[in-house]
Amino acid sequence: MRHPIRTLAPFAAAFAAGLLLAGCGDVEPLPEVTQGARPTAAPTTTAPAAAAVAAGASLGGPGTACPLPVSFRLAEKWRPKAVENPDDPEFAALTRQGPATVRCEVDAKPAGQVGFLRVWTAGKGPARAALEGFVKAAKGASGVAYEETGSGARAAVEVTYTVRDELGGGSKEERAFAVATPKGAVIVHLGGLDTAEHRAMLPAYELARTTLKVL
Repeated sequence: MRHPIRTLAPFAAAFAAGLLLAGCGDVEPLPEVTQGARPTAAPTTTAPAAAAVAAGASLGGPGTACPLPVSFRLAEKWRPKAVENPDDPEFAALTRQGPATVRCEVDAKPAGQVGFLRVWTAGKGPARAALEGFVKAAKGASGVAYEETGSGARAAVEVTYTVRDELGGGSKEERAFAVATPKGAVIVHLGGLDTAEHRAMLPAYELARTTLKVL
């Protein structure tokens, strides 16, 4: 049987041996849920303001690398790959996080950075519930803070947090946002080799967040 994923060297510890994907992988996990309205804490880590980034192709629509319930613009030179056989139970420990299944990975290495933008899908329901379940399933997440963003068709929930840095020790920043669609919730997650790489990739993350459309 064709193996859907391959182990990522430096990031194996970050995602239980790394996503064995049809492309590349690094990943990290995340922690806590309660549905319903709750006060939103202010983020505990504030990254520098994101600089402008050149926009490349769109992802998610017909004819793109990853069929998704949403579309958004990718930063120039970032390369998307669909995850093969993500629903195979044999690889659930690698392709699932809480209620979400990874569908697409966008590699930043061609743009000179070390990290990935990953797109996950979950069942129908509130975006916040899906995002909280995703975070709750992570290991070692702390400083978790949620924020409601946008309104109407652009309503989303964003989370910032830190996780253990398995390679360098200490902790590193991560973030994700989620939207609800008629086909289920979509989570877009940004990790990174370390906090410096994470912050360097924020413009690409913000481009995805601000150009996202529900299909």
